Amino acid sequence: MIAGPLRDRTILLHSAGVPVGRDPGNVVAISDPSLSRRHCAIVSDDAGYSIRDLESRNGTFVNGVAVTESRLQHGDQVSVGDSVFVFLVREEVEEPASHVEFEEGTTHATAQIRPQDVLYLQPDRVLSELPATSRVARNLNALLKISRLVHAIRDLEQLQAQILNLIFEVAPADRGAILLDGHGSERFASIFARHRLPHSTQPVRVSRTIARQVLEQGVAILGADISRTGGLSDVDSIVKSNIHSLLCVPLTVFQKVIGCIYVDSTNPGIHFDMDHLELVAAIAGISAVALENARRLQWLEQENLRLNTEINLEHNMVGEGARMKEVYQFLSRVAPIDSTVLIHGESGTGKELAARAIHRNSPRAAKPFVPINCAAIPEGLLESELFGHERGAFTGAVAQKKGRLEMADGGVVFLDEIGELAPALQVKLLRVLQEREIERLGGTRPISVDVRLIAASNRDLEEAIHAGTFRRDLFFRLNVVTLVMPPLRERREDIPTLAQYFVSKCSAKCKLKPKQISPDAMACLANYDWPGNVRELENAMERALVLGSSEVILPEDLPESVLEKEPPPGIVPAKYHAAVKELKKNLIVNALEQARGNYTEAARILGVHANYLHRLIRNFELRGVIRSFPSARTGTGSGSRS
Repeated sequence: MIAGPLRDRTILLHSAGVPVGRDPGNVVAISDPSLSRRHCAIVSDDAGYSIRDLESRNGTFVNGVAVTESRLQHGDQVSVGDSVFVFLVREEVEEPASHVEFEEGTTHATAQIRPQDVLYLQPDRVLSELPATSRVARNLNALLKISRLVHAIRDLEQLQAQILNLIFEVAPADRGAILLDGHGSERFASIFARHRLPHSTQPVRVSRTIARQVLEQGVAILGADISRTGGLSDVDSIVKSNIHSLLCVPLTVFQKVIGCIYVDSTNPGIHFDMDHLELVAAIAGISAVALENARRLQWLEQENLRLNTEINLEHNMVGEGARMKEVYQFLSRVAPIDSTVLIHGESGTGKELAARAIHRNSPRAAKPFVPINCAAIPEGLLESELFGHERGAFTGAVAQKKGRLEMADGGVVFLDEIGELAPALQVKLLRVLQEREIERLGGTRPISVDVRLIAASNRDLEEAIHAGTFRRDLFFRLNVVTLVMPPLRERREDIPTLAQYFVSKCSAKCKLKPKQISPDAMACLANYDWPGNVRELENAMERALVLGSSEVILPEDLPESVLEKEPPPGIVPAKYHAAVKELKKNLIVNALEQARGNYTEAARILGVHANYLHRLIRNFELRGVIRSFPSARTGTGSGSRS
């Protein structure tokens, strides 16, 4: 057993069969409410062992695949509920590791030396052993310094600065740059540059042509006297920067070029020579691995911080794509502070889940989270719901009632669809944000409230401001920190995870056996645009689970709107669905042709709502056909939809 209540236990099988389940009478009794009383059984025959699911509620899985009965092989992993066990036919014997034997004896060393006394690890002593004017001594001194530095500095920026400083000591360069990790020789993941003079504010200009050649060919380039020799005088970037001498050497790790070191000079009296080239190339050879390690360490630290942030963020959202990781990072940053948050996004993208995640990870987590849908409550009742009322404030007000804002004192109020708020209530809400006070209907005294406000809208509030339906000053009060929830069509990589999650969720809710999603069905799900976003996907998976007749979810179990979309490459739709789709397309084209391109008239001819016709035209990609009609027109109110 490698996971679950019996973790680290070893169970010996016998030929009579081993029942597994929640009931204490089973040979393998597991106290786990997700298991059935008699969940599955392991049985043996002449050919070996098999596992058989006993019509359990949540299924039996072998190597991640739901099974009714399956032959077990050595090393198979079986999952039941929260428990995982490995089936072993033979004992796993670890290979003995190589070992070291120590022999006792007496040492008779002819010489002994401490590491700090090694001559070649002390640049100053090496320099003193050679003539003061020796160029070899100066170069060796620089190389020894580099060797010591690369093992002592972990910070990437500090390491690059020290490398350039040492290059300036041995090469008469005016400026230098270290470029790391070129992608297609056009972009660099890391660029560090500096001038010899520490107070220079001018940018360091690097010839992309030279850097690209070094990265692609892995060879060092020397331009000793560019204006006279003419070898590099045809490179525009060098001529424009008035460069007279340059060096560019590759940084190579395990025969792979990870970047380059670039130095140049604009002084006509300075010329780099082969000795400079060999020295800088040697410095690059010594420092390349250190630069790569420092860069990887920096990335690992950043990734560790990001993952810790995501792990510590409590939320109910599903998705691991790049867009959702940005959302998680945003939530982790804004949750601890008390700023007002405005969440934009289409209907069904999970705006309320994001608001609840902010509340759950904030200092107000122990206080109430009060959601209010401004579009779902009639305007006449919304004011009373928000602010409360006193007894006798209006007909039917037989007792005092606290409003939602007052009930949320100390916690978070989530105003969904705030764009639907009436102008009179917008004024009152603005006062709440400014003064942190409310006044009940029929009341005469202000009541202080301590609430954090999170608002959401699927409308463009700036357009509503221009239309005069939303107050500009309220928008500025709300728009302190803004989050945009991505629609599902922009994070298709999360669709398989979401679909399988909703199948598991719906199977538990409806007390049905979980099903796998067939590859063809998953391809159809990923191919659809999901105008209703995550909510539409959840409904589609519940429908497929409830109405599907096979052991797996097939394309025919999905809603028609998903199947109406042109299938992805490599997927051949069933003949029935292909014929129905073709018939629908012909009916639509004929109706539009009869209505001379008028959507409203075509919808009347077909006996469907105009919005439904628009959806069919979009899914069947018929707009090009419609535009070919000689007198095509959309009809009143249809132009914006087309």
